Parts: sequence; structure tokens; C-alpha cells
Amino acid sequence: MTRAFALPSLAKHTLLIVGAAVAAFPFYWMITTSFKEFGDAAKSPPLLWPTSWHPENWVEAWQYPHTLWANAFANTIFVATLTTVGELTTSVLAGYAFARMRFRGRGIIFALLLATLFIPSEATIIPNFVLMSRRYLGWYDTYTAQIVPFLVSVFSIFLLRQFFLAIPGELHDAARIDGAGHLRFLWSVGLPLVRPALVTVSLLTFLNAWNAFLWPLIITSRPEIRPIQVMLVQFTSEGGSRYHLLMAGAAFVILPTLVVYLIAQRYFIEGVARTGIRG
Repeated sequence: MTRAFALPSLAKHTLLIVGAAVAAFPFYWMITTSFKEFGDAAKSPPLLWPTSWHPENWVEAWQYPHTLWANAFANTIFVATLTTVGELTTSVLAGYAFARMRFRGRGIIFALLLATLFIPSEATIIPNFVLMSRRYLGWYDTYTAQIVPFLVSVFSIFLLRQFFLAIPGELHDAARIDGAGHLRFLWSVGLPLVRPALVTVSLLTFLNAWNAFLWPLIITSRPEIRPIQVMLVQFTSEGGSRYHLLMAGAAFVILPTLVVYLIAQRYFIEGVARTGIRG
């Protein structure tokens, strides 16, 4: 019987190890390619291991002309931080309203919001670009255009709504008896109880803003306000891509997000796991 139980456990761990290896392979490929010489990086079929190591690729990638890494990192941190704070604020207020407040049309409005999740993000690029253009709002080539379109997220509202629904109604009734209004209850009771969801929303929003590429690429033209993802375009030209430097640049971009994720992963997993819990 012990052997019968050991086989499913062995198969489960084998499957997990294979899945982890598949998930980790892109990172392995990025790191090893960043240390290859140009010929090895562009070779077909590709080499799984560098024939010679070139750590100077990282220095060359950092000093590559027109990359402006320090400025790009500052731009990305600025945009990602304001986007995260803004989306977290709107999501908390809207999620609480849909969970705890009673008003006419609440169900219909929430259903319409959820329906917008079926709209591909690519379908909103042209309308947003026209709206941000100099003809209308005049926000083209500004930080504002990189932040404002992402201050509201339906997924974040839904996630926080589910957490607010899980708060026992008795706590809200006790707060009302003590004279606390909605904002006081939200600040003193609600937010501490939904901390995993707050960390999850913050992490997802920050990572999305950090990894933004297409929208900043088309809404900005000045290198001094562009984020780090757009800087990676500098390693690609009509003559081809400098893959070894591109992978080194990608490592610059990805390593900070890995550190953030490793620090907050416990809250992230807890937040996702409890999304569907209702009180």
C-alpha cells in the first residue's frame, strides 16, 4: 500500500519538476545568451551553453548609445508607482461600493464592467491614442498619457469586491452602531482584512506598468520620457538584432521585478487563492 501511495506522489513531483524546468528555461536562456559572443547568440540551431563567456556584454549593453538606462529606470519607477497608487485607490473604492453599498442598478453596472473584460486591450489602443492626441487632450508624449489610461482595472475591482464580500456582516453592523460610516469602516476594518488582495493588486499593477511596451512606444517619441521596455528596441535595427546585448538589457529589466515578486509572492498566492471566497 505504501508503494501504491508513493507512485502518485512520484508522478506529481515529477510533473512539478518538469513544469518548473519549462517555466525557468526562458530565464536560463536569457542569462546564458547575455554572456555569449554575437556569433554564438545568433547561431542556428542555437547553442544551449556559451562556448566562451563574455561578461563585458553587460557593460556594453549598459553603455549602448541612446539607451539612457538610468533615466529609463527613473521613468518606469515613476510611471509604475503612480499607476499602482491610482489603480489601487479606484479599485478599493469601487470594490467596496459594489460589495457593501446598496444603490440602484448596482448589479447591472457591475455586470457591464465585467463584460468589458471580453474587450481585447488591442482594440482600445486607437481610441485611446486619438483621445490623448494633441487634437483632444493634448497629452501625447507626456507622462500623463502613460498613466491615466491604466488608473482603473475591472479585474482589480472584481478581486477586491470578492474580498470585501468575505468580511462578516457583523463587523459592519458593529461599526455602524459605534457611529462609523463607510469610509471609517473601510479604513479601520476593511483594508486591514483584505491586505492579501491589496498586495496582489499592487503587485500585478506594478508589474504590468513595468512591462508596458506597446502603449509607451506609440504614445511617446522623446527618449527622455520613455520607460525601460522601449529602450530594448535600441538593440534591434534594420540590419538585425544584437541578441547578446538584447538579452543583457532584458536581464536589467527583469531582475528588479523578480526581486519584488519573491518578496511579495506569499501575499500574491494567498490573494489569488481566496478570490472566490464569499461571506
